Amino acid sequence: MFSIEDLKHKAFQQIDSRSEEIINLSKEILMNPEPGFREVKTSALVSKKFSELGIPFRSGLALTGVKGEILAANPGPTLALIGELDSLIVNEHPFSDSETGAAHACGHHCQIGMLIGAAIGLNTPEILSTLSGRLVFMAVPAEEYIEIEYRNSLRTDGKIEFLGGKPELIKLGEFDDVDIAMMVHTTSTESEGQLCLSGTNNGTVAKKIQFIGKGAHAGGSPHLGINALNAASLALSAIHYNRETFKDEDTIRVHPIITKGGEAVSAVPADVRMETFVRGKTIEAILDANAKVDRALKAGAMAVGASVNIQTIPGYLPLRQDPLLAEVYEPNAISLVGKDNVGHISHRTGSTDMGDVSNLMPAIHPYVGGATGLGHGATYVVENYELSVITAAKSMVATAIDLLYDGATTGNRILSNHRPHMTRSEYLTFMRNLDQDETFKS
Repeated sequence: MFSIEDLKHKAFQQIDSRSEEIINLSKEILMNPEPGFREVKTSALVSKKFSELGIPFRSGLALTGVKGEILAANPGPTLALIGELDSLIVNEHPFSDSETGAAHACGHHCQIGMLIGAAIGLNTPEILSTLSGRLVFMAVPAEEYIEIEYRNSLRTDGKIEFLGGKPELIKLGEFDDVDIAMMVHTTSTESEGQLCLSGTNNGTVAKKIQFIGKGAHAGGSPHLGINALNAASLALSAIHYNRETFKDEDTIRVHPIITKGGEAVSAVPADVRMETFVRGKTIEAILDANAKVDRALKAGAMAVGASVNIQTIPGYLPLRQDPLLAEVYEPNAISLVGKDNVGHISHRTGSTDMGDVSNLMPAIHPYVGGATGLGHGATYVVENYELSVITAAKSMVATAIDLLYDGATTGNRILSNHRPHMTRSEYLTFMRNLDQDETFKS
């Protein structure tokens, strides 16, 4: 029987032997960015790679998701390795699509390279004959919570229910056969090191807001109108006046924008639109801040006699990383890049739909360096693909071997000590109850 270190060495050799192919895959995705639920080319590329590797798969999950699986020789838990298919919209990015503005300004193209690299490393008879369990490789759509109007149209048409890829896959039951999940995300934050273990992330809800006033001639008869833009402006101020009530430990983030300010400068604005996220470290903090935002929106409408429609859309749950799973990952990170190059961060105020998965099962979401620039911005580019793709793939493979080796002793120990925050049924009920559409008339 091979030792655990022998297995890791064999898997790393497989990855190294095809590293150029794996990196080129990531670069091909970089040059063909696609935003969420539109990742047709990227999905097809993943499907092609699974076919070449002889990995059985299903595609078209949540429109564009792909799920491959391989069985180890012995029964045991199912481990999902996850990569995200989608891009952002950043027109100024050096690798943006000239027609759509889509750009990989968050490094998801590297995640797909990692995913295929991990599949290459693990899909060998010598390794599978020694492991216990099942390996699932999931290329998931639409992690970036963008293009809300478009995604709402998909929801209206009955094509999706949730606006994020992993929530939609949870609803479809694609995580029902998964016991443990992990993925690695790129980072450009130098202080986080070459590989980084992180703790929690904010969750979020999204809000679409329409203030409805009464149009009138702005010069001749403004007194006959009801200014919806004034209502929105007052609502923004009211939201800001609540900021002193947000507790520091809750890391609340509310960042509204006005997407439509009126029809013409000569008319009193009668239709003004806003969008915002409400983020927080815990579900309780998000619900509290969300109620305060709703109150502020209604106050703005009431002050000038307008109406306001408030649509609250389920976003992502706060990320909860399993500490025992992180303890398995960390020694592998150290062996790959050295202890001094492994960073730790306790909390991030951004949001990810990996948070939804982490409320249902043991999960981790570590980071890998190799990028520079500002995340989600025009300057975010991956400079070191060897680190961002190959090393990250090896970190996932080594952790997978640790979890499923020796009758999956370590994986089963993690499962026996984990207490899910929600069942799938409880999760779906909670998310659906978040979905609200209210019109307040003053």
